[in-house]
Amino acid sequence: MKNPYYNPAKKHHRPDGFQNNYQSFRGKRWHEILQWRWQAWRAGHPRPLKTPIPVVEPDLAFIHANAQAGLAMQPAATWIGHITVLLQVGGLNLLTDPVFSERCFPVQWAGPQRQTPPGLRLDQLPHIDVVLLSHNHYDHMDEASLLALSQQAGGAPLFITPLGHKHWFARRGIHHVIELDWWDEHVLPATERSLRMPVVLTPAQHWSARTTRDALRSLWGGFALLSPDCHVFFAGDTAYSKDFTDIRQHFAREQTPEHGGGFDLALLPIGAYEPRWFMKDQHVNPEESVQIFQDLGCKQALAVHWGTFQLTDEPLDQPPRDLAVALQARHLSAEQFQVRPIGSTMNIAPRKGR
Repeated sequence: MKNPYYNPAKKHHRPDGFQNNYQSFRGKRWHEILQWRWQAWRAGHPRPLKTPIPVVEPDLAFIHANAQAGLAMQPAATWIGHITVLLQVGGLNLLTDPVFSERCFPVQWAGPQRQTPPGLRLDQLPHIDVVLLSHNHYDHMDEASLLALSQQAGGAPLFITPLGHKHWFARRGIHHVIELDWWDEHVLPATERSLRMPVVLTPAQHWSARTTRDALRSLWGGFALLSPDCHVFFAGDTAYSKDFTDIRQHFAREQTPEHGGGFDLALLPIGAYEPRWFMKDQHVNPEESVQIFQDLGCKQALAVHWGTFQLTDEPLDQPPRDLAVALQARHLSAEQFQVRPIGSTMNIAPRKGR
């Protein structure tokens, strides 16, 4: 099948789809998948939790008051679980990869089951203005959640996606969709209640597939959200690569001291990384996530992509322990790269002179 977006001048484009910048992704063979599962079974992986995944009641009073604050909005991030974060910046309410379903699988009677409840239910959300969708894997692109958001009171949000997703939304009657290629920018315009906000799709080392026949047909990526009051980076799913030093260089002007420094907050994945021989080319481990934090020159990070779905061999509660070791080795503090309970809200200092 031909890639309708194909541009031979772009190295990540292929005539039949897309590819990574620095390491071509090769889908795992059946014998590799069987080897992984056999080794995990023999070793008794994943092991039981040593500590419960922390979950707290959300501060609904603050979240909803903040949602209505317009230009007086306090920049904040509420971790809903797995990869889903409610971002409140610049007067807008944005969601990253909304996943509220009980399972991340094509059907709801099989596949990985949610081990912790969403920090906010769909009916507890404020009106969502924008959804940032990183790619089409089932633990990121959850059909039931996206359909529910498209039917929210007050009108559907704007869905911003990498190339190759509009047709999926259109088949479900959702047309308020913007597709971006890597480094493309879509500007959310200023209004009486919100600031002008460029959104840029950034590269990631990953892959895409929704079925057994569409691997690499749609693009994947992360997002840079450049609100005047808060710059946020959302990594999506990724392995480690030179892409993150490229991202820092790309936004070098916005990260100078006179423009407020580096990203105020990065949403970085720390889970689903074992065994390394199987996962290394698609998911970072905590040590690599800390390296991304340093490559980007972030002020703070929030750990995501852990504690909700048992996707790989490490125990569900292991990523924070490995992250603590990695931070100590780099002489970084837990305040700089935060592990927070599901449902908690992290306030972010606004940029000066926005």
